[in-house]
Amino acid sequence: MSKICYICGKKPIAGRTIKRRGLAKKKGGVGQRITGITNRRFLPNLQTVHAIIKGRSKKVRVCTKCLKAGKIVKAV
Repeated sequence: MSKICYICGKKPIAGRTIKRRGLAKKKGGVGQRITGITNRRFLPNLQTVHAIIKGRSKKVRVCTKCLKAGKIVKAV
C-alpha cells in the first residue's frame, strides 16, 4: 500500500532540515551560520481502518484529519 490517503489524496511532501551553528545576533553573538542542508520527507499520519465503501467492508488507509472529520463510515 502506498502512503496516500484514500479520501483526500494527501501524500508525502518534500522538505529540508537546516543545521545551524553559532549564537544569534540578538543574544550577543555574531549570527547563525548554516552548516548543512539535508532533504527529508514529511509523511501524512495514515491509519488503516475497515470502512464501508459502496456497501461493502474494505480495508483502507485514511489520514487522521479525514477520520476526525467523519468522512468515512467505519465497519462494525
